[in-house]
Amino acid sequence: MAKKTAAKTKSTEEILWDSANKLRGSVEPSEYKHVVLSLIFLKFANDKFLRRRQKLVNEHKEAFLDIPEFYQAENVFYLPEESRWTFIMENAKQENITLIVDSALKTIERTNKSLEGALPDNYFSRLGLDQSKFSALLDTINNIDTLRDEAHDIVGRVYEYFLSKFAIAEGKGKGEFYTPKSIVNLIAEMIEPYKGKIYDPSCGSGGMFVQSLKFIEKHKGNKKDVSIYGQELTNTTYKLAKMNLAIRGISSNLGNKAADTFGDDQHKDLKADYIMANPPFNLKDWRAENELTTDPRWAGYEVPPKSNANYAWILNMISKLSQNGVAGFILANGALSGGGEEYKIRKQIIENDLVEAILILPGSMFYSTDISVSMWIINRNKKERTIELNDVIKDYRDRSNEVLFFDLRKQGVPFEKKFIEFDENSISEIAQHYHQWQLQTWQENYKNVDEYCKSVSLDEIRKKDYSLVPSKYIDFKNIEEDFNFDEKMNDITSDLKVLFDKESSLKIEVENVFKSLGYEL
Repeated sequence: MAKKTAAKTKSTEEILWDSANKLRGSVEPSEYKHVVLSLIFLKFANDKFLRRRQKLVNEHKEAFLDIPEFYQAENVFYLPEESRWTFIMENAKQENITLIVDSALKTIERTNKSLEGALPDNYFSRLGLDQSKFSALLDTINNIDTLRDEAHDIVGRVYEYFLSKFAIAEGKGKGEFYTPKSIVNLIAEMIEPYKGKIYDPSCGSGGMFVQSLKFIEKHKGNKKDVSIYGQELTNTTYKLAKMNLAIRGISSNLGNKAADTFGDDQHKDLKADYIMANPPFNLKDWRAENELTTDPRWAGYEVPPKSNANYAWILNMISKLSQNGVAGFILANGALSGGGEEYKIRKQIIENDLVEAILILPGSMFYSTDISVSMWIINRNKKERTIELNDVIKDYRDRSNEVLFFDLRKQGVPFEKKFIEFDENSISEIAQHYHQWQLQTWQENYKNVDEYCKSVSLDEIRKKDYSLVPSKYIDFKNIEEDFNFDEKMNDITSDLKVLFDKESSLKIEVENVFKSLGYEL
């Protein structure tokens, strides 16, 4: 008797790819994620609504089935019949299905105040989608079990997945990268955002906030003890963030509108207790020549160069920190050792004793870029003090004029064949080393580890001309491991410049020879 082969269950990612294929030819790739995310929102909201409705039935509370407050009290959106996914699927083959979807989104937003300004307005009917393709897309979305993935940032997952598929078309060109969950978890475990104001100046679809609040829940904290502040440039992504947070019952202030953080700061007077961010890497031409040169955010520092926004992001975040505020953010490695105005700003930040830790991360952590990145921890108060974090008393030692460096290039585990992520053990170990170094008991519990971490004095950093490249300080057993990318690139650049100069000189000589013979090249 022949053996039956078990049918393979499609992953969410595979189902999403099927969804994208349904759109080919009728929608630009840059629109894929917005189309699919809005539909997943409808499906997710419907699944939660039906689950809550069934619970009311089980509790014999049928009389309350159509009272919105009985849903909203459990962070569930109340859905009138015409806005339910079930109603949409019943009409999926109708010619006016895009209008039905737009109407459903409008009705949900009108019925649930926390979604005000979050959902797309008459979006689907304006796209001009082929009715049969759109119906097929709805069938594909219908196969996603959104509650199975409820523990994950499903909106962020979709966003990240589509960026990975269309990185060349939109991600790499814009520096727009969704932050992998394991990196967000590491930032949260290190800066411990238990209580106070959390800010993200480039919040994207809100995934950083979602994961930080999961950190609070994991450690038995109370998410009501934190306030969320963010800003996002792109209007469609701004709406995604509001939708992503609202569907989880997370109240937030993302500003009055989508806006450029530098040109139209939505939180000018904010002093945040925690900042978590992954701003666009190496953003070019972020300001005009004479624009923002007297901005108060740069007070005491050089004006960040207009050619690259990395240090503009750093100074923006420093300006937003409260007296005891801590920031954890991701930047391209070039910021660790850049010259010119960047060097001057970095030197001042180091001399102002704001840098607490620098971590260089493994490659291949991002779906949409293989660029090498680092994590910065900026701390406004490295002095000795005692604080209470989630009922735990912590006695911090004075870490003035010290910086902790990590080289994590050998850390992480593979996933999806070609990517790297931090597992829970790695995150716990890295965070533990960091916190052991911070505490009064550090000499008993912390130690430098070759090829992994080292505590460095300000004097040592001065001797290295204010470079923050971890490999300049961490001890390596094998000299080949102590490979400094920036130094090598500077050497190569110098050699190439010499060769190009010689090429130009030789070209002129050849042209003169031919000219003397009566021939013009």
